[in-house]
Amino acid sequence: MKRHVDLCESRMEFVFAAAQVVAEAAREAVAARGRFLLALSGGTTPGPLYEELARGEFRMPWDLTHVFWSDERAVPPGDERSNYGSAQELLLSKVPLPRENIHRIQGELGAARAAEAAEADLRALGQGGEPPVFDLVLLGMGPDGHTASLFPGSPALAEAVRCFVPVPAPALAPEVERVTMTLPCIRAARRVAVLTQAKGRREVLEAALAGGTEAEAQYPAARVRAVERLYWIVRP
Repeated sequence: MKRHVDLCESRMEFVFAAAQVVAEAAREAVAARGRFLLALSGGTTPGPLYEELARGEFRMPWDLTHVFWSDERAVPPGDERSNYGSAQELLLSKVPLPRENIHRIQGELGAARAAEAAEADLRALGQGGEPPVFDLVLLGMGPDGHTASLFPGSPALAEAVRCFVPVPAPALAPEVERVTMTLPCIRAARRVAVLTQAKGRREVLEAALAGGTEAEAQYPAARVRAVERLYWIVRP
């Protein structure tokens, strides 16, 4: 695995670096396998990236792209807390992505049922009931070192079989149940990009980048791996 760390000096540099990673992964995936499997991240950090991709300057094979999410809140799609809703507003409604290629996590079902449905949806794209490998998974990192909805001390960190599992409401806004992609699914991805900011996270960021047993025990983001390339793209 190759690791790339991009400490950006501006919002524009951050957006450009992230968009380049997405466009390159898409181009190479389609050339090699005829489709691009992408998992989007929630939260506010990737918003400017989604807006940039919607502008169309970075050419994307939307007709051959399948979109999933690395985590979701157990809320309806129209709820302002929905990760799907944010991506739909900023990106998906503005690009020619076939509706059947949008695999949202159905948060309105409740976390347990939504996780089961997401698991079945993903495995349906694989072979022999096995989940396919993501070409690119986008993640974020919280001030406590969580990534997706994998929080410090969460039982979800020990999941070894499933790709999506329910997560109880954390003591972190919004305090609602969630569904998260698991570490085995993330680590099986060809490429992973962690999009985060340095402000308010510098100590955690430094520990996650340094790695080691202590960092991995304390910060789930330090456990993130990829098969081919792992990107850390950091905005000021």
